[in-house]
Amino acid sequence: MSTFEILMPKMGESVEEATITKWFVSVGDTVQEDDVLLEIATDKVDSEIPSPVAGTIKEIKYEVDDVVAVGLPVAVILLEGEEDTEEEAPPAKETAQKQPEDEGNANSPADENKEEKSINAESDRFYSPLVRSMAAQEGISAQELEQIEGSGKDGRVTKSDMQKYIANRGQQVNDKPTESAKLNKQEKAPSAAPKEHKVQVSVSANDEIVEMGRMRKLIADHMVMSKQVSPHVTSIVEADVTNMVLWRTKMKDAFLKKYGEKITYMPIITEAVAKALRDFPGVNASVDEDKIILRKNVNIGMAVSLPSGDLIVPVIKQADQKNLVGLTGEVNRLANDARANKLSPDDIQGGTFTITNFGSFKNIIGTPIINQPQVAILATGSIEKKPAVIETPTGDVIGIRHKMFLSLSYDHRIVDGALGGAFLRRIGDYLEAFDINKEL
Repeated sequence: MSTFEILMPKMGESVEEATITKWFVSVGDTVQEDDVLLEIATDKVDSEIPSPVAGTIKEIKYEVDDVVAVGLPVAVILLEGEEDTEEEAPPAKETAQKQPEDEGNANSPADENKEEKSINAESDRFYSPLVRSMAAQEGISAQELEQIEGSGKDGRVTKSDMQKYIANRGQQVNDKPTESAKLNKQEKAPSAAPKEHKVQVSVSANDEIVEMGRMRKLIADHMVMSKQVSPHVTSIVEADVTNMVLWRTKMKDAFLKKYGEKITYMPIITEAVAKALRDFPGVNASVDEDKIILRKNVNIGMAVSLPSGDLIVPVIKQADQKNLVGLTGEVNRLANDARANKLSPDDIQGGTFTITNFGSFKNIIGTPIINQPQVAILATGSIEKKPAVIETPTGDVIGIRHKMFLSLSYDHRIVDGALGGAFLRRIGDYLEAFDINKEL
């Protein structure tokens, strides 16, 4: 009998686990290659997982709302043309009795299973199957598990939390600390995370209470984290984008006819940003504690507002290596896929800088929040006609020009005012120097 295990896929370099949000199949169902098996969610994206093989669902290992580590099997498929001749496995208890005892192993499989059930029964806190398994293997009781501080959403204990706890477990003192020790510990911990203060909100009879959706909760958590992690500074310049506006107005129909793509201002702005990031690599960076990571790739994310009111940031990979036609195609594809909920996990990974367009809502200026782990984000305002002084060979004159505010929020840990200001000014210079006679 040949079977195939469906593994929890890796959804990005920083993603270690995902939540199963929906199963589309049941045990005994026949599936074809590329049939959707389940839907999963991470803190970055929702994604449907297709079957790479044809066959029959033999086993589903996890239920909806279970959190599963990357690489673990979530289902088993009996391959097409094979028969399930495997004899029913003996109960775990009998198997454990038949196996010889290992003198160095304190927990048998049956004991671990019993311990996992005990953890579930004794705690109101949610623990993923992986965390429960690790606790059982290490002999961590339900009471001890309750004391582990979780770094996941809503304080959930993650795999990395368990690994850190287990690594430091031997160094911990089993006896309860004395009052003097507690006081001493408090005095020596000024760098501890600030206590979270819950705002008390009163609700009247006429108010409507709406539960946050999963994506809105993730956005809220990410924004709060970014403000806590990065000291934000915002610089603003006003750019004369008359050449850009006049060129697009003149060329948009011909561009659509020649390339089959509608050109907006975003590809032109993205092109200018990509050039400026090459000029100032210190902005195309991330911070890892006391280390600065200078990114070699220029991957520009663009914030897209979804019909639900939520926000997602697909990424244009290698933006500095694409011409205006290539950038236009990527901008349109990513925006359309985002609104149709068709983005792949790769489409939202690896961003090194982000652009958000407040101008689409007729706002002239915005102070955006940095998209971690990046160190800067650009906001573009609406383009407005304004009277301006124009220098000519025969003297200064007043004319009507198209003006746009550009605002840059940056992480003051590594981007100072001189670097941030020069980078922002360079973007404005590139836009102002756009070639009005540019050929398609």
